[in-house]
Amino acid sequence: MVRLLVAALVLGLSATAWAQKKDCNELKSEIEAKIKKNGVEKFSVDVVDKDAQSDGKVVGTCDGGAKKIVYKRG
Repeated sequence: MVRLLVAALVLGLSATAWAQKKDCNELKSEIEAKIKKNGVEKFSVDVVDKDAQSDGKVVGTCDGGAKKIVYKRG
């Protein structure tokens, strides 16, 4: 059930999360709010360079595509 919620969240974020011209902190805050609204309590959302190796799911980009936002549950 939780995985289903996360999948729905990621799909629901696609229009907002992939807006490349949005400020990273603003977009990160929006993503965190949506995740919390879906009942997920333990998670992390990190902004990293676009080429950085990440251990989670990329849920958005920012700074004109120079950075990516990575979601990890737990």
